Amino acid sequence: MSQAWFSRYAWGVLVWNILVALWGAYVRATGSGAGCGSHWPTCNGEIIPRTPQVETLIEFTHRATSGLAFLSVLFLALLAFRLFPKGHPARLGSGAAFLFMITESLVGASLVLFGWTAHNVSAARAVVQMVHLANTYFLLASLVLAAWWASGGAPLRLRGQGAVGTALLLGLIALLFLGMSGAVTALGDLLFPVRNTLEALERSLTPGEHFLVRLRVLHPLIAVSVGLYVVFAGYLVAHLRPSVYTRRFAHALAYLYGVQLLAGLVNVWLKAPVWMQILHLFLAYAVWLFFVLLMAAALDQGARRVELGEGTEVGQVHRGTGGATWKDYLALTKPRVISLLLLTTLLAMLIAAKGWPGTGLFLVVALGGYMMAGAANAINMVVDRDIDARMRRTAKRPTVTQRISSRDALLFAFGLALFAFLLLWWGANLLSATLALMGLIWYVLVYTLYLKRRTWHNIVIGGAAGAFPPLVGWAAVTGELSLFAWYLFALIFFWTPVHFWALALMIQDDYRAVGVPMLPVVLGERVTVMQIALYAVLTALISLMPLLLGELGLVYFFLSLALNALLILKSLALYRQPERRTAVSLYKYSMLYLALLFVAMAVDRVL
Repeated sequence: MSQAWFSRYAWGVLVWNILVALWGAYVRATGSGAGCGSHWPTCNGEIIPRTPQVETLIEFTHRATSGLAFLSVLFLALLAFRLFPKGHPARLGSGAAFLFMITESLVGASLVLFGWTAHNVSAARAVVQMVHLANTYFLLASLVLAAWWASGGAPLRLRGQGAVGTALLLGLIALLFLGMSGAVTALGDLLFPVRNTLEALERSLTPGEHFLVRLRVLHPLIAVSVGLYVVFAGYLVAHLRPSVYTRRFAHALAYLYGVQLLAGLVNVWLKAPVWMQILHLFLAYAVWLFFVLLMAAALDQGARRVELGEGTEVGQVHRGTGGATWKDYLALTKPRVISLLLLTTLLAMLIAAKGWPGTGLFLVVALGGYMMAGAANAINMVVDRDIDARMRRTAKRPTVTQRISSRDALLFAFGLALFAFLLLWWGANLLSATLALMGLIWYVLVYTLYLKRRTWHNIVIGGAAGAFPPLVGWAAVTGELSLFAWYLFALIFFWTPVHFWALALMIQDDYRAVGVPMLPVVLGERVTVMQIALYAVLTALISLMPLLLGELGLVYFFLSLALNALLILKSLALYRQPERRTAVSLYKYSMLYLALLFVAMAVDRVL
């Protein structure tokens, strides 16, 4: 028997176990878990039931296929130890799979023997359901790694992986947590069915309802948060550990998670029919397995570690010289850039609350918002360190001067992002934490990694990252996003090109030298100033929309007229004289404009 045959067999065993796990989900979703009574391993006291009911037949079929799965994994482990030499990772994967198959059988048996089936609504059942899901994930992960290594995948290099290892570990934990929350949600759908989505939401928010009902509302938000992170981590890892496989797996994760979120919406809309639950779980397994494969490819012993300069001409340049102080780490967060973002976040809280939102909440959002934005900026410095070194404005950044290594900068960024997310979730709510994470991911993935070096539209689309902060502040106060909140988003979205293109005019020679296609570099100054004037007018028009909606009054009306008049005048002055002096004037005023406009809204709402 050859190792090539073993490889095919290993992939086949993985597929079989996925099918068995999905059939187990069908048993749970149809309430057939008690089809064999409280007997295990027999079915109603018989080895083969002679007069089975439909529920009995479903449960017995699951036990029979599970038995075949157990034997297939046992055979896989025996073959691995026979065909592969000592120390080969295929042995490790196969051996781990057999151990998790044993625990899988024990957990399944406990569900039957302790009566945690059918319509049992105990907390113990929910806990065991989560354990069962986690064990299935570990079993499938072991099987896919065994198949990967048997197909020629190299052993893992776990040491020295820095932020890449951290990002992957956090991704695995997040997906595991998401899967367990999904298991509890599915259990709630089975035991406490609803007529429509509105009823599900109302019951989830009703004090005194069963905990399975109240937990149901959290799963969609957890799914969005984890999905954003998984896609972000996938593309960042593919950038830092570039290979054909990491890129393929990152793309697969992005597409799969998009389909998974769509399936989740359909599942909620259709009130969780059994077939939709099975499809939803299958997609969850697929996302989990592709993330495990991404990990295997990224931590491959031969993988190039970009943040250390491996395989490039710069050699040791990104290992850092040491001696970094707290000021260097503070510089990583770009405090000047964050100050305006943070101001819009905090003022949005005042606008939403129509007054003071509370000192504790205010401080939590201030700290969490700063850390999340700082994490995004730190990652940006690592990714752009090559062009930063050739631009006068950025040549003294700590990643360029080597006072902080790229590895340490990334670890610092991930630490900030994780703490910020948990702080916002704990001190405010999950929606505000998710929106803050969305801002980070948009800035890093959409702007920095994808658009910045490809198209002059980079700041128009990528600049949306700077429009998330007011959404974070609003959601922290209200727990939802109203039309007014989205208006604040739109205001910053259309203001950003005015602000940034004025800066781009000032430093266009730097952008031209490093090949970044900013608008003045690609289409020239005349087109740029025309675009600035256009966006200034659009910004002014959008700033008046809340007046039409009746959200703001005369105080805001008069202040906004003055601010917008000056913005348009400075834009026209730049159009008539596109030179550095007028560009600097507009650039500085644009920051003051946004700050004062938000202050005007806050004052008007309070009064």
